[in-house]
Amino acid sequence: MRVKELLNSLVKEKAPGPALTFTSLHLIKVLELIAEGPIGRGKLAKKLGIGEGTIRTIIKRLKDSNLIEISKNGCHLTNFGKDFWKKFKEKIPKKVFLEKNEFSLAEYTVAVLIKKCGDKVRIGMQQRDAAIMAGAEGATTLVVKDGKIILPGVSDDVAKDYPVAYRQIVKLLKPEHDDVVIVGTGETKEKAEYGALAAALTLLED
Repeated sequence: MRVKELLNSLVKEKAPGPALTFTSLHLIKVLELIAEGPIGRGKLAKKLGIGEGTIRTIIKRLKDSNLIEISKNGCHLTNFGKDFWKKFKEKIPKKVFLEKNEFSLAEYTVAVLIKKCGDKVRIGMQQRDAAIMAGAEGATTLVVKDGKIILPGVSDDVAKDYPVAYRQIVKLLKPEHDDVVIVGTGETKEKAEYGALAAALTLLED
């Protein structure tokens, strides 16, 4: 099963029952935290800023899908979960907070690297809309082409036109040919992070 396909299956409504209060972005964050080492339900809820009831539902779905196991030390990835997370990280290997730069529309700025997806980007409107729907103020989509980072439809040379952002991106993400960098900004760290991830997910295969 593909990364995006599995994530979508985990957030489908399952009748009967209450409406879901989480998205695939929450699942990614939970898996990221679990991948760092065993962690309990309470700590997960606190780190994500959501209720323990929602975390219980997320954990149940991840467990039912054989992505995680639960022990006295907390939640940890199964072998299947490790394979899934490896595939995710191969496609979206880096996520970093940036200092304020020319693309910062709000207090916090996050950049995400997506490998070898440059051909899927048009002018970045789909990515921007996805980021806004996730609560971010916006997102800027950059592509590496012919040794340069470009902003489709706006700039053929980000190094020249947006030097502060360019220096941070090259230093922290080291993008290569046909890679995509999405810069999301939000009023909180979570909104900036989820906005950038939501934009990145639009570039993964359905």
